[in-house]
Amino acid sequence: MAFIEIKNLSFHYPLQHQKSLEDISLSIEEGEFIVFCGSSGCGKSTLLKKLKKELTPHGVTSGVIYYKGSPLNELDHHTSTAEIGFVMQNPENQVVTDKVWHELAFGLESLGFSTMEIRRRVAEMAHFFGIQEWFRKNTSDLSGGQKQLLNLASIMAMQPSVLLLDEPTSQLDPIAAREFLETLQKLNRDLGLTILLVEHRLEEVFAIADRVIVMDNGRVICNDSPQEVAQQLKQRKLQQIGLPTPIQVFHELSIADNAPLTVKDGRIFLSKHFHNTDASLQILKEEEEKQVILDISDTWFRYEKELPDVLRGFSLQIREGEILSIVGGNGTGKTTALNVMAGLSKPYRGKILLDGKRISKYRNGDLYRNQLAVLPQNPQTLFVEKKVSLELENMGKRLNGSKAEAQERIENIIHTLNIEHLLTSHPYDLSGGEQQKVALAKVLLLHPKIIFLDEPTKGIDAYSKQIFADILMSLKKKNTAIVMVTHDIEFSAQYSDRCAMFFDGSIVSDDETNKFYSGNSFYTTSAHRMSRHLFDNAVTCEDVIQLCKRNQQLSKQLV
Repeated sequence: MAFIEIKNLSFHYPLQHQKSLEDISLSIEEGEFIVFCGSSGCGKSTLLKKLKKELTPHGVTSGVIYYKGSPLNELDHHTSTAEIGFVMQNPENQVVTDKVWHELAFGLESLGFSTMEIRRRVAEMAHFFGIQEWFRKNTSDLSGGQKQLLNLASIMAMQPSVLLLDEPTSQLDPIAAREFLETLQKLNRDLGLTILLVEHRLEEVFAIADRVIVMDNGRVICNDSPQEVAQQLKQRKLQQIGLPTPIQVFHELSIADNAPLTVKDGRIFLSKHFHNTDASLQILKEEEEKQVILDISDTWFRYEKELPDVLRGFSLQIREGEILSIVGGNGTGKTTALNVMAGLSKPYRGKILLDGKRISKYRNGDLYRNQLAVLPQNPQTLFVEKKVSLELENMGKRLNGSKAEAQERIENIIHTLNIEHLLTSHPYDLSGGEQQKVALAKVLLLHPKIIFLDEPTKGIDAYSKQIFADILMSLKKKNTAIVMVTHDIEFSAQYSDRCAMFFDGSIVSDDETNKFYSGNSFYTTSAHRMSRHLFDNAVTCEDVIQLCKRNQQLSKQLV
C-alpha cells in the first residue's frame, strides 16, 4: 500500500455542475517531493485541501483517499493535525497569535504536549529556520517572507509526515522565494519529509521535484519526472502551464538534446550550441516622452507617531500611458508606497500632485470614479456580495452613462477575462487565481487614468497572465498609466516600460526595463541569468530565442 493512495476521487462544489475533480487516481510514496501545476481553477488547490481533513471543502465527493492504509476521513484529530501539515498561499491567513515564540508553540500546546517538550521543539525549529533574531517580535511586525517561514516552522515543530503547500511563494520576493524552496528541499532531503506542492511559479521548483503532476479541468494529464513532463508538454502545447524559461527556450529552438531544467543547465545548453556572434538586442525607444500625470515628491509616512518611518523621502513620477513596475524585498514598504500614491494613506510630509493638483483637493467620489483605481494584494477585500454577477452589477451602478452602456461594459469584461463560468459562484469559493480575475474585472470597469496594482499576477496561470497583459496593453494605448508592485520578475520584464527598485523606504533607482534587469544579479529574470555570459541585454525568454535564432542564421551564412 502506498503512503497516500487516491482512488477514483471526484468532487464538485454545491450548485456547480462541472466537477472540480474528476476520477483522480494517484499513488504517493513516502519521501517524495511532488509538484502539482496547471491552469487556474484546474483543481490543484481543491485536491490539496481534500488531503487535509480539517480543510476539505464542502461539496459532493466520491472515491476514497487512504493515508498509511487507512481511509483519510477516519483519522483521529490528533493524527490528522500532527502528521499532515498545510501551508496556505496567504501567510496572513495562517498566523493566529501575537508573538513569534507563541506561534511556534501554538500547535504543540493545542495537541497537549508537555512544557519541556514544547520548549525543546520550539528551540530546535527556531535554530533550524534562523528565527532567533526575531523570536520575541510581534507577528504583525514581520514581513511576508518571515510570516511564511514562521508558518512552515510552526508546522514542522509538530513533526509531520507529509507537508502540503498551496502556492507558498506567491507573495514572496524572488530572493525570499528561492530561500523558502531551498528550505523545503533540505527538509525533504534530510528528514525524508513527503512534500506535495501546488505552484504556478515553476522557474525554481520544477527541477527539484521527484515528480511533476499536471492537471487540467479536474483531471491529471501528466504524471512523470520533470524531464519527461517537459517533453510531454511540448507535444501538448499547453501554454497556460508557464514552464521554466530554459525549457521554453529549448522547445522554441527545436535542437536535438535533453531539455535543460535549471538556469545552470540552460547556460550549458546555450554555450554548447551558440556563440556570441551577435550579442546585443536593438532596443526601440519612444521618441516622445509622455506627460507626467502623478508627481510624488519627498513624501514621508509612518503608521503611528511613535513608530519608525515606512517611507523616507519617497519620490516618483508617473507618466500617462506607461506601465511602471516597482520591485523590492518583502517588508520594504512597496504596498505602503502604493497606498500613498493612490491617496489611501496620507503622508505627514511631501507633495502628491495629480494633473498638477494636490491629491488631497479631490473629492473621494471624483478621485476613485474618474481618476484612480486600486487592486489590493488581497482581492477578497473588494468582495461584498454573495455572487460574482452581483459584484459586477454593483460596480456597474457606479459608472457614468446609461444602464445599457454599463451592462455592455460588464459583458465585455466578463468575456475578455473568461469568467462566464464563475458568475453564479460565491467569490470566497473561488480559487486564488479566479478571485484575482474577478477583482481585476471590478477595477477595470472604472476605466481610470491610473491603475494601481498590488501583486496582480499572484495565483494566476500563464494563459491568464497573457490575457491580463493584453488588457494592460490596450489600456496603455488609451493613455492609462499602470503602476504595478510585483514579485513576478518575468512578467515585469516582458511588459513594463520602466522598472523601479524600492529599498529602505524610497526608490533607489529606476530605468527603462531592459537596462534595469540587465544590470541586476538577483533581481533579474531566469532568461538573463542563463544567457548573460553570451548576450548583453537579453532579459526575456523571447529575447534569448531571438538572439539564438539570429546566431543560427549567421552561422549558416558563414558556412
